[in-house]
Amino acid sequence: MRAKSIFIGLCFIALSFCFAPELRADTPVYIIGPGDVLEISVWKDDTLSREIIVPPDGVISFPLIGDIDVKKMTVSDLRSQVTRKLSEFIPDATVTVILKQINSLKAYVIGKVRNPGEYSINLETNVMQLLSKAGGLNPYASESKIHILRQVKGNIVRIPFNYSEILKGRNLDQNIMLKRGDVVVVP
Repeated sequence: MRAKSIFIGLCFIALSFCFAPELRADTPVYIIGPGDVLEISVWKDDTLSREIIVPPDGVISFPLIGDIDVKKMTVSDLRSQVTRKLSEFIPDATVTVILKQINSLKAYVIGKVRNPGEYSINLETNVMQLLSKAGGLNPYASESKIHILRQVKGNIVRIPFNYSEILKGRNLDQNIMLKRGDVVVVP
C-alpha cells in the first residue's frame, strides 16, 4: 500500500510539471510604471512598511535608503535593490515587494470605434482584443487603414493593421501584442 501511495504521489508531481506554465526567454515581464501601487515591507519591522504610488518621474523614496529610480525595473529588481541598499543598516533583511495595483499599463483607441478611449491592458492584450474592448468598429470605419502608433526610443513608429484580413484569417501575425502607451487609430 505504501509503494502505491508513493507511486501516486510521484505521478502527481510529474503531472504538475507537465501542466506548469512554461517560462521562456520571450515571456513578457512586467516593468513598473507611473501610477502603479507598490507595497514594500521588511519582515519584523513595521516602521519599514510602505504603500507607495509610483510618481510620474518613476522615482520613489524609501526610509533609510532614499530615492530609487524604478523606471525599467521589475518587482524582482526592486526587491533586490531595496535589500542591497538596506543591508548597510539591516543585515539579512527580508524584503517583500508586492505590486498591489497596476495603473500604468494602458493603451488607447481613437477614431471610428463605438467607444474610443483609454483602456487597461495586460502583457498579452492584442489589437483585436483592444478593439473588442472599444466595442468594435463603427460602420464608417476604414477596416484596411487601421494603424498602431508606438513610441520606440523616443520616435513614433506606425504599425499597419488590416482588420478585414484578420477577420478572413489572413496575416494573423499583424494582430500584435500591445505595449504600454500604444494608440490604435481607426480612420
